[in-house]
Amino acid sequence: MPRLRVWWIPQIPMQAFYVPVASIQEARLVLQTLSRYDEFQLKNRIKPDYANAGGLEEFDPTDDMDGPDGSWCEWEDEEGRNIQDLD
Repeated sequence: MPRLRVWWIPQIPMQAFYVPVASIQEARLVLQTLSRYDEFQLKNRIKPDYANAGGLEEFDPTDDMDGPDGSWCEWEDEEGRNIQDLD
């Protein structure tokens, strides 16, 4: 099971989709790519507007909020910064 995944909502309030990633660097690249793609679509009038959101989650097998096998939780580094804080 992957331990990290990017979540992305291309148009709020629709549901998120998820992309498994192997590292923080890969997560940053995926998030930047998705964001730039949404900007491209807006600039080229593919969609009239957008309200997107995204982030990085880490699987925590000790967190039982989603069930006894663990939960996906928003990722933070040792200093409490999330993926957006690293940009």
